[in-house]
This record gives sequence, structure tokens and C-alpha cells, in this order.
Amino acid sequence: MSLVVAVPAAVAGAACMGIASAAQARATKEVETGKPLDLTLFKRLVGRPLWLIGIAATILGLVLQLVALAFGPLLLVQPLLVTSLMFAGFASARLERRRPDRTMSVGGLLCAAGLAAFLVIARPGGNGETLVNGSALLPLGITLAVVTLISLVVAASTKSGSLRVLGLAVATGVLYGLTAGLMKVVAGQFRSGVDEPFRHWTLYLVCVVGPLGFLLSQNTFQQGRFLTPALAVITALDPLVGVAIGLSWMGESADGRPLALAGEALAALVIVVGIAMLSTRASHLSAEIPADEEESTPGEPDDGFGLARSAG
Repeated sequence: MSLVVAVPAAVAGAACMGIASAAQARATKEVETGKPLDLTLFKRLVGRPLWLIGIAATILGLVLQLVALAFGPLLLVQPLLVTSLMFAGFASARLERRRPDRTMSVGGLLCAAGLAAFLVIARPGGNGETLVNGSALLPLGITLAVVTLISLVVAASTKSGSLRVLGLAVATGVLYGLTAGLMKVVAGQFRSGVDEPFRHWTLYLVCVVGPLGFLLSQNTFQQGRFLTPALAVITALDPLVGVAIGLSWMGESADGRPLALAGEALAALVIVVGIAMLSTRASHLSAEIPADEEESTPGEPDDGFGLARSAG
């Protein structure tokens, strides 16, 4: 384990992911809105310069995340991804040519401070191996699959705009966290040889789960009226799933003494407060709204996901 490599790579990867989310969210508003789980969305987005910038940032972010996972445990790398919400907020504000306000800045600082405290107290570590604990593989895998399936069913069947976005965001966060866990295994396999990952099922599962999570994220950004609330759900679930995988599958560890657990819980609360503050600044972090849509829904109340409440 090398913190000198893992921490900067994880933060840089989070910055790329945040910038990518902001660019992609804005780009999805420039094309016709389809149904949830729309597989043709990519066809409409290809050729959009802002979306292509987002793709480039996503690829760079994934590479940096893979580097971070190769040199650090999931319990270290995944919580640092929470900072992507802060980067997304500032990137969105710049795209809208607006200044980030004080609440947004304080929320970002709280996220950073909470993360720093959590990592110092928890002292995440591992044995340097990425051997999967088979006894924990099945129950956690089934749990993640059930949560994802239920979220997708809700997103596809509900008439409520906020529930649709929430379902898509939850499924995206779970798949992103699962992808990170699988990437940790692949990163460890690369150490045994460049061809080693191709001999195992893990790499091929990444090639399915990763793109599916990305497709869901694009649909989430388009279905929601504002970027930040949905991104907050994704950003919170991604590291939670990653930490669960690290503890149960990878044999990683954190300080479990009562006093340390209390400190970790307090640090996590600070992070949650920071995320909540960032997610409330929808007016500064909004993706572009078509003028005709904005004019067609005058005076409608806004729900927690920045969507006008549906009468149906």
C-alpha cells in the first residue's frame, strides 16, 4: 500500500468524475428526453462536444481510480470519491457562468474535513492482496442485485418524477460501487502479469457492470431537472458499497474500537451535512433547462430532486 500514490490519484480521479458529471448532465439537457432506461440516449448524445469532454474526463477518472485502487484499499479510495460532488458543483457553476456561493463552499469544506477525519480515525488498511472472500461473496452480491433490481423497477414503473430519479440514482450508485470493487480485484491481478486479468471472470463482469452504470447515470442526469440532488445520492452510495465490499470481500480492515467507531460516525455525519448543503444549492448547480420546458411549468412546486411535482 502506498498512500503517496493512492490518495492523490483518488482525489484527481474524483475531480475528473465531478467535471464529467457536470458536463454530461448539461449535455443530456440539450437532447430530447426519452423514457427511463432509454438505450438510444447515447445515439442522441454522440457528437455533442460537451458530452465528449465528459467522456474523456470519465475515462481519465477511471484510469486514476484504477491506479489508486492498485496502491490503496477500497476503504481509503472510495470515501475520497465523495469529493467528486464538490468538484461537480464548482464545474456546474462555471458552466452556468455563476459564482459558487458561500453555502456551497462551506459544504465542500465540510466534506473535505469529514473525509480527512474519517480516514485518520479509521486508518483503513489491508494485507495488500485482493483475494475475494468467497463466503461473503454470495449474500452481498444477492443484496446488491436485489437493491439494483428494485430501484430499476421503481424507476421504470413510477409516474412520480422524483421517485424515478431516485430509483435511477440508487441503481447507479450501487453499480458504481460494485464496479470499484471489481476494479480493485483487476488492479491486483495486473500485478501478476498484463494478461492475468483476462484469465478471470472479474474483468468481463466489469465490462458489463461499468457501462450499465454509466448508461443509468446519463439517464439519471436527463430525467432529473437538477444535477446535484441525484449526484448526491450516487456519490453517497458509491463509497458505501465500496466500503462494504472492501470489508466483506477483500478482507480489508478499519479501526473498530468503540472510541474510534464514535469518531468515524461523527466524521461521517459531517460528510452527510456537507453533501446536504451542496445538494440544496440547486439554483447554482442546475443543468441547462430548455426554455419551453421552463415556460410550460410556471409556478409548480419543486421537489427534493429539482423536479416539478407531477399531478399524476
